[in-house]
Amino acid sequence: MGGDDATGQRRLSPGMVLGLMLGAVAGGVQGASAGELANQLFGAHRAPSAQPPAVVGAYARGCAAGLVELAETGPGWQAMRLGRNRNWGHPQTIAFIKDLAGAAQSIGWRGIYVGDISQPRGGPMTSGHTSHQTGLDVDIWMLPPARLNLSRAERESISSISVRTADQRSVNANWTAQHHALLRAAALDVRVDRIFVAAAVKIEMCRTAARADRAWLQKIRPFSGHNTHFHVRMRCPADSPLCETQTPTVADLSNGGDGCDETLMWWVTDYLDPPPPDPDAPAPPPRRHPRSFTMADLPAQCGAVLTAR
Repeated sequence: MGGDDATGQRRLSPGMVLGLMLGAVAGGVQGASAGELANQLFGAHRAPSAQPPAVVGAYARGCAAGLVELAETGPGWQAMRLGRNRNWGHPQTIAFIKDLAGAAQSIGWRGIYVGDISQPRGGPMTSGHTSHQTGLDVDIWMLPPARLNLSRAERESISSISVRTADQRSVNANWTAQHHALLRAAALDVRVDRIFVAAAVKIEMCRTAARADRAWLQKIRPFSGHNTHFHVRMRCPADSPLCETQTPTVADLSNGGDGCDETLMWWVTDYLDPPPPDPDAPAPPPRRHPRSFTMADLPAQCGAVLTAR
């Protein structure tokens, strides 16, 4: 049931939000042709929808209503690459970023540089990511901020740093105990489902984490392309019954262990030095990039998000 909050405003329950969005689907889909490229339609929007916050679909096949903007500069953070207009997230994500900025200051950094979150209405992007479509993914740079008063122009030109060696097998001299502490702080946050890092980072953290303090390491997941930033993925928020949780989820650590096992070792064995392909194996089906998605490939409710005021 809905109710009134402390200000007397009407508060929408998740069920009411779902009903409102379902009721708007027909008009939304008519306004956005099912055959049009979704990344062009979502990428053209410069502002979020005037709807209650709600995540629709999956991290790599979805959209989001009522996203909020991360301020360009705040106490402990700066949003980078502002020209992309990708500093929009679900309120849960924005709150997490602000809390992580405080955690960064507590470990001795000036704060954090924040990379891409999502477009104003989520959805597939015109360049880059396969995920980041629901306002629940955020990239945090590995570069410790030297200052937090960068101009807009500086934020377009400055680059992060890599924390792994060129052969991808170990961390380099850029990796510090503060990086470890910041990733641990992020993983301990109950709102976080998982964090993607370079395999070398996961291996180093497995090597150096305290023996009695390791359960949180399960959330640290090796993945290619994450040597200059770490990618935080939030859990589906309570206000979003249409949000699809990644399976299996690691947020509740229900599967036990720390992830420092043979699965991790695969990244520095078969991934970096793969065995010869089996000539008799059938060719895998081609994988579609979200940039090829049409509106028909997304949840139907994304049409309402796209066409809402």
